[in-house]
Amino acid sequence: MAVLERVEVDEARVRTPDAWYFEVPAIAALRSSGVDLDPRVTVIVGENGSGKSTFVEAVAAAWRSGLKSEVGHWGPEPADEDADLHRALWLRTEWPRPDGGCFLRAEAMHGLFTEVDAAGTSRRAFDGGLNSRSHGEAFLRYLESRTTERGLFLLDEPEAALSFTSCLQLLSLLAAMADTGSQVVLATHSPLLAALPGATILEFGEHGIRPASWAELELVNHWQAFLSRPESYLRHLF
Repeated sequence: MAVLERVEVDEARVRTPDAWYFEVPAIAALRSSGVDLDPRVTVIVGENGSGKSTFVEAVAAAWRSGLKSEVGHWGPEPADEDADLHRALWLRTEWPRPDGGCFLRAEAMHGLFTEVDAAGTSRRAFDGGLNSRSHGEAFLRYLESRTTERGLFLLDEPEAALSFTSCLQLLSLLAAMADTGSQVVLATHSPLLAALPGATILEFGEHGIRPASWAELELVNHWQAFLSRPESYLRHLF
């Protein structure tokens, strides 16, 4: 069974019908048709501004609001700059919601890890502290400690913290999470992370939301072309 099966916009909860995010084609598609998620791993790709982060942040806030009050360190509270889309979301999920998992995005990791480090005797405390490590090391160490917890893992562009080798390690961790019954929703610009075997890929863009295969993704084709002949791109810039 999927931890989170489907995400929809409940029109009865929409506070601002003409909000800017409903002008984004992918979010407009979410509003009109909803989105089904893979019970194991859903990878979301798309250009900057396509609505990936808006979607993941909204799902994270909506999910967090339904967790038991004693669940700590699941993820940051919605930031002031975040859209209020989460207030209008309806989540089709198992109930009660499993307590495991987390929401991680690059710009909020330091604050979350500071909270974890300050917990002291918490079961999620870390020797030496997370923030004493590099950004990428702390990210992976935090996820490694969570692989046996069943829950929802929402990751927004985690490659920002990771080297190529660390991205490979993350793929292994994500597969382990899915194997223990957790569900992963990952927004990324990385063709490496998008290649996670068995994942469902959703491409956000001017078309709205559509399923796609790894080989047909623009980000994959661009990286392959660039790595084969970087000068064909660079000569247009310099």
